[in-house]
Amino acid sequence: MKKSIPALLLSAAMMLSLAGCGATASTAPSEAASTEATSGEAAADAIPGVEDGVLTVGMECAYAPYNWTQADDSNGAVPIVNNPGSYANGYDVMVAKKICETYGWELEIMAIEWDGLTPALNAGTIDAVIAGQSMTEARLAEVDMAGPYFYASIVCVTKADSAQAAATGISNLTGTCTAQTGTIWYDSCLPQIPGADIQTQAETAPAMIMAVESGTVDFICTDMPTAMGACATYPDLTILDFSGSEDDFQVDEGEINIGISVAKGNTALKDAMDGVLSGMTADDFNAVMDEAISVQPSI
Repeated sequence: MKKSIPALLLSAAMMLSLAGCGATASTAPSEAASTEATSGEAAADAIPGVEDGVLTVGMECAYAPYNWTQADDSNGAVPIVNNPGSYANGYDVMVAKKICETYGWELEIMAIEWDGLTPALNAGTIDAVIAGQSMTEARLAEVDMAGPYFYASIVCVTKADSAQAAATGISNLTGTCTAQTGTIWYDSCLPQIPGADIQTQAETAPAMIMAVESGTVDFICTDMPTAMGACATYPDLTILDFSGSEDDFQVDEGEINIGISVAKGNTALKDAMDGVLSGMTADDFNAVMDEAISVQPSI
């Protein structure tokens, strides 16, 4: 039987974790690891979900560059426990590995469809969702979220030779469009485009990207990393970024940043993750994302 640790001791351990995370990436990883990894087993004893020293993370494993499935463990990929013989990689996996390395936890990845991620979390099937989820008010009503672990921006993607490619703002966009189901892109952003002919929502990110690549729709709305991953796979696509323009999507920054979902009330796990993420800057996140995009397979 594992021994419990008083709340005060856990709090002190977490304060050491935060103290070990400097303002830059150069100090955060090494100091956090040296301070916290030695107490990883103790921390796991006190944090719901990782009492066994294993952090079970859910993600689609089909949402490059955030996460994807590959056939081997190249580039640091992790086995998918509910899909034997397959491995998960991507930005989400890289962030999950950093968290686990800090606390000495083992990482376990489960592939779960987008709409099933929150139900799986609330059912206790997984300990956390690290899957490119925006920190929306609707989502925060169902789960608690650590982070952000990526600062996102909303963009559109179209064919480079299309009429849409010349657009300088959302008011210039016309034609058919779509976005992934259950996202702020589809629910809040597309309706802001006056000339949009909004089509049925795409069930997955790859389906959304294929819709514009195949010409089924004229453009899609997504976040910058997903757009960059799409263009890395399909060079005939281009990104429409209206950031800084008055003719851009109007969204709450907190609604589009990307966070890690944990079960409501699991403050200990949320705080442990924030202890790692708070030591990383936007530049650090972007560097990891660039690495993910550089090794992603075709979407």
